[in-house]
Amino acid sequence: MATTKGTATRRAKVRLAAGAPAKARQGELPANRFGAVTLTHPERVVFPADGITKLEVAEYYRQVMPRLLAGIEGRPLSVIRCPSGISGECFFQKHLTSGLKHVGTVPLQEESGSTGEYVYVDDADGVFELVQFNALEFHPWGATATDPERAQYLVFDLDPAPEIAWARVVAAAIDVRDLLAKAGLKSFVRTTGGKGLHVVVPLRPAAKWARAKKFAHALAESFAAVRPGEFLAVASKQRRDGRIFIDYLRNTRGATSVASYSLRARAGAPVAVPLRWAELKTVTSGDAFNIRNVPARLKRMRADPWTGYDSLRQGLEGIANPPGK
Repeated sequence: MATTKGTATRRAKVRLAAGAPAKARQGELPANRFGAVTLTHPERVVFPADGITKLEVAEYYRQVMPRLLAGIEGRPLSVIRCPSGISGECFFQKHLTSGLKHVGTVPLQEESGSTGEYVYVDDADGVFELVQFNALEFHPWGATATDPERAQYLVFDLDPAPEIAWARVVAAAIDVRDLLAKAGLKSFVRTTGGKGLHVVVPLRPAAKWARAKKFAHALAESFAAVRPGEFLAVASKQRRDGRIFIDYLRNTRGATSVASYSLRARAGAPVAVPLRWAELKTVTSGDAFNIRNVPARLKRMRADPWTGYDSLRQGLEGIANPPGK
């Protein structure tokens, strides 16, 4: 069974991590020390076109730690590891590997019928240890390790064909938001650090995965049926030309989506960033935010862009399908 540590301990570890750079400058801790984790090869260049090192990756995650943990804490987790930086081989990892000491594990049944030991983190040390193991991206389940059979949120991943203008992606996200609102569901938006946007719907109470997938599929198909020249509800690269794929498959058991404030293993070190709906039209692309400008954005912010997310009470009960367009 999965276990979680006390909130006080967790917050203490986050505070410890957040305070480490100042101590390092005073010579009390080595600069490559992050909580209980010592970073090896901190000078290794991870993003070669940008000259960004492993140490800078860890420092970035130190700065966004409380916000990152809010989206991944206690959830089965896949990470993208790039031992030789993004120019080398990168791979997904979701199971426990030798040497990890600060992460939790939970046994979960897989599609094959076998059981795998899935990794999760519930404090800063777990995150830093994964960074030490060359993790760049964090992709959580939409469920917790203690309740893996129910989705706590829906994610609609708007994945555009390469030739689609960003303004169309923004308009599509607003259309998805408005259709969800007709169903009585409030949604939130974030950049993905890639080409698209995520529209995220918190569910409290949580929904069984079958119910979550059915609803998400129905919404995606409603767009594809009414506006087939603009939207696609099938994961087909051959049929993607000129259209936006509304990826509803994120809403299935075992699927993941990139966490808010996670880096992406791509040139420029882009970051997936939560937005206020009101500021969406001021953003220029899905990779507009990166390791350099996100910390400055956080210092300027007066309120969390997703204020109200954690307290919102809404679910799929009584909603047969998304309303017609």
